[in-house]
Amino acid sequence: MDQIVRVSQYLQENAEQLIDKIVEDALKHITFELSEEQLQIARQQNIEFLRMMARSFPATDEEAAAELLDWAEKQGETNSQNMDEFSQSIEPFAQNRLVYSKHIAQVALDLEVGPAQIVRIMNRFNYLLDVAMVQSIQSFEKHQAAKLRERQNQINELSAPVVPVQDGVAILPLIGMIDYDRMTYVLNHVVPKIPKMEVDHLIIDFSGILTIDSEIAQHIFTLHNVLQLLGIHLYFTGMRPNITMAIVQGNIDFSDFHTYGSVLQALAAIEKTR
Repeated sequence: MDQIVRVSQYLQENAEQLIDKIVEDALKHITFELSEEQLQIARQQNIEFLRMMARSFPATDEEAAAELLDWAEKQGETNSQNMDEFSQSIEPFAQNRLVYSKHIAQVALDLEVGPAQIVRIMNRFNYLLDVAMVQSIQSFEKHQAAKLRERQNQINELSAPVVPVQDGVAILPLIGMIDYDRMTYVLNHVVPKIPKMEVDHLIIDFSGILTIDSEIAQHIFTLHNVLQLLGIHLYFTGMRPNITMAIVQGNIDFSDFHTYGSVLQALAAIEKTR
């Protein structure tokens, strides 16, 4: 145990110098560019990992992994913020393991550690490296998924703006492909904002819509009913034949819909009601 403690203390005290050598060797084998910021982040992560691993040498695998899991979760989040693809971290993984192993084994030999203790040290290193990789991947994926959801919400918001055009009149232009998520966003996030805008008449313009299916048509019917219950008069414009056909195929009663060929026609109709 005294031999393992010597290695542990040496690695903790000399982590920065050792990681500089490991990073220098590892950079010879990567096939993509790293910015200076990414390089510094990687260097700091490896220094923390080496010290953590060294502290764990006298502990059990379970005790060592407990501290590592929290650390790896944070590293996965950091990598998610600085890398678009986790493959940038995984691609050199096998070679990095060899580089790490070479330097740690050399330290143990220089400190005259016996073969059995070197095996124990290397087993601990490989165990913790695998734990760190799995946890970092899971953390990376979790934070990437959160980023994607945030971006999708931003896209939904930009693609479904409520634009006031006259006193008490606004237009909701729908653009692109309307799917379940987009329609759910409109119902849950856009509709609640409309009464606060003091809108009495809302024009929903379909001119920018590529296509919809019968399920989405049913959501449009729900949207129509919800806004009517809120006392808002609803007008549909720019509905091409394929959109109308989807509404008919959804067995939706079209007779109560106020439909016009263009926004100008709908505005003229609203003007007559005043």
